[in-house]
Amino acid sequence: MSETKKGHPPALYLLFFTEMWERFSYYGMRGILILYLTKQWVEGGLAIDEKDASLIYGFFTGFVYFTPLIGGWLADNFIGQRKAITIGGITMMLGQFVLFAINTHVGLYIGLFLLIIGNGFFKPNISTLVGRLYPNNDPRRDSAFSIFYMGINLGAFLAPLVIGLFAENLFAVKDETGAIITYGYRYGFLISGIGMLLGQVLFNALASKYLGELGTKPAHLENSSEEEKEASNRPITKEEKQRMTVIFILTAFVVFFWAGFEQAGSSLSLYTDKFIDRTVGGFEIPTSWFQAVNPLFIVALAPLFAIFWTSNLGKKFSTPVKMGLGMVLLGIGFFFMLGAVAERGGENPDVTVKASLMWLVLTYLIHTIGELALSPVGLSVVTKLAPVKFASLMMGVWLLSSFLANIIGGFVAAFVESMGAFAIFASIAGFVIFLGLVMIALKGPILKMMHGVR
Repeated sequence: MSETKKGHPPALYLLFFTEMWERFSYYGMRGILILYLTKQWVEGGLAIDEKDASLIYGFFTGFVYFTPLIGGWLADNFIGQRKAITIGGITMMLGQFVLFAINTHVGLYIGLFLLIIGNGFFKPNISTLVGRLYPNNDPRRDSAFSIFYMGINLGAFLAPLVIGLFAENLFAVKDETGAIITYGYRYGFLISGIGMLLGQVLFNALASKYLGELGTKPAHLENSSEEEKEASNRPITKEEKQRMTVIFILTAFVVFFWAGFEQAGSSLSLYTDKFIDRTVGGFEIPTSWFQAVNPLFIVALAPLFAIFWTSNLGKKFSTPVKMGLGMVLLGIGFFFMLGAVAERGGENPDVTVKASLMWLVLTYLIHTIGELALSPVGLSVVTKLAPVKFASLMMGVWLLSSFLANIIGGFVAAFVESMGAFAIFASIAGFVIFLGLVMIALKGPILKMMHGVR
């Protein structure tokens, strides 16, 4: 595996494009999932009540982030990261094809189950491989994860546009006036499955060339020297235990970031469908296309963050401060949704009034800046703090935050109709800002437990 001191190894870009196609598959499906669940049978949906659909969405997106704990452990101890990525990719591809082929509640649950299992194998191991491309304390690692994160979001940007075009336009059945009678959601799942197939072909064709033997064996068998094998097999030290404890502490905070952030696919998506004026120049923007706004901002801003974190000023920001600021920014973003609610009349909205599109765009912009301050930094710090033999398992612990967050987020979305959008958005904003400030205040004790990792 070639590597330079200043640049990044070519393997980073292989992992970049592999993850891009996987995220294309996942976010394409996710962009239409809540709509597929709630639209009537005649409209190409499953006619599930919005409250129940929000809970199904929350539990699905939650368990997608629970199974990486198991997939990480299996890779660390038995199969290695490369096999895990391939098993996961093929399983997710099959899940998408089931959603395409079987448009019933049974097909829904089988398809979602396969996606959950497949993601458990794929997600923690590809992120761990990115970290393993660099030596310990290599200053390029945060920058590498920002680049990798751009790959994630390039796929997430393209997916809703392509899948939305297929589901809400090309394969939609329209009447003589152009109004949609039936949506082509099943074809959106088909395109998502094809995207997953492309990613796996790319990865398996080029992995040996660019990754060499990295990730082919369980971590404890893959060390190149006897000294490294001995270090990997010895009991973990007090310092390593404290570093692992920090991963759990950061995970506990981040749960609430993602619970708010993941409203994008549920309550914000339903609010956009009903109450946001989506018409621009006579064209009504498909609801699913708004799932591309956040990744568009990430693709645009991630290179700036990659540069900033390696600058003299950026190096002064420690991990707890970066992540705390990310939570504060998430809360600020919800203030713009309060503006949208206020434009429609506040807690007693005028049903004939739709809010300006700019409120939603500004919400996504601030949320994106918060995400870039928190998520790639978190992925990077987990690879720095985790002992080698627990690397994928600890990545699974980190992803566990999204498991809990999405389930919490599903319950939150389910209560929007009964509590009102203003109360929900205001509550999320206040709570995450408070937690972000707490994390920043605790930076001293946290950094002490990190033993030199920043």
